[in-house]
Amino acid sequence: MRRREFLALAGFASAFPGATWGQTANRVRRIGVLLAATPDDLQYQNRLKAFSQTLAQLGWTEGQNLQIDTRWGGGHSELTRQYAEELAKLAPDIILASGNATVTPLLQATRTIPVVFAVVADPVGSGYAETLSRPGGNATGFMQFEYGLSGKWLELLHQIAPQVKRVAVFRDLIGGIAQFAVIQSVAPSVGIEVNPFDMREAAEIEHAVTTFARSENGGLIITASAFANVHRELIISLAARHKLPAIYFARYFVDDGGLMSYGTDLVEQFRQAAAYADRILKDEKPADMPVQAPTKYDLVINLKSAKALGLAVPPALIARAHAVIE
Repeated sequence: MRRREFLALAGFASAFPGATWGQTANRVRRIGVLLAATPDDLQYQNRLKAFSQTLAQLGWTEGQNLQIDTRWGGGHSELTRQYAEELAKLAPDIILASGNATVTPLLQATRTIPVVFAVVADPVGSGYAETLSRPGGNATGFMQFEYGLSGKWLELLHQIAPQVKRVAVFRDLIGGIAQFAVIQSVAPSVGIEVNPFDMREAAEIEHAVTTFARSENGGLIITASAFANVHRELIISLAARHKLPAIYFARYFVDDGGLMSYGTDLVEQFRQAAAYADRILKDEKPADMPVQAPTKYDLVINLKSAKALGLAVPPALIARAHAVIE
């Protein structure tokens, strides 16, 4: 290329910085997805659908200019780690991750591929971001809640079931320890004894709930984790069988028969994650894109489940609820 032609092209690129994006927009882009659920999980299917639909609205259509490679960890930490390494080797343009159980192994596998996360607790404390306003690395996304929210679960459980004096707090060992610490700090103010139980295998959960239920005036708090999602049908059935009032971190537990939940809209976080993916595909850097915290939390109550437990739900609590299932 002659010098005069080169300078002309350089001047064009300087005058129109979007030219680089225009030159690459027509090639097929690739997004990896790592989830800590199983492929038949309806809740995660709905989240992925929201993610894909939002991408389509932004001009990214699978099979045309986009390829999505999805891996399902199913709540198994070793399998999730293997899939994280596998996706990193595929070198996609972006990887979408949901929950701390997937983000941690992904960031161990790659510190260069952009990672957009949803449904994550404490990204700064977990080492995913330097600060919320400026993550500084290759990961950014959306927080499920701030840990301070965990104390509300105990307060709400006390309001709907004031006879409860003992609470089993089911957690994992990733974000669950910090969630339990907040719950434990609130416990003296409501006069409730709290005990942590680790969530891993179904048999362990069933044994723990059955043993805990042998004493009176018990209740359950199910903190946010991949294990809670994988074993949600078992947990809900155990709470009903042993007449244990329980509060959950997400609405879909209540839709499936649980008593009460307090948390944010997880499907909406996948829509927001798609918007962040679009921006990264158009050359923005995750290091400069702030991690966003929820601005709205929903209280959902299942009156049928409350009746089965012999609970009279206070009218004031019903008035505060975002949704009441009858």
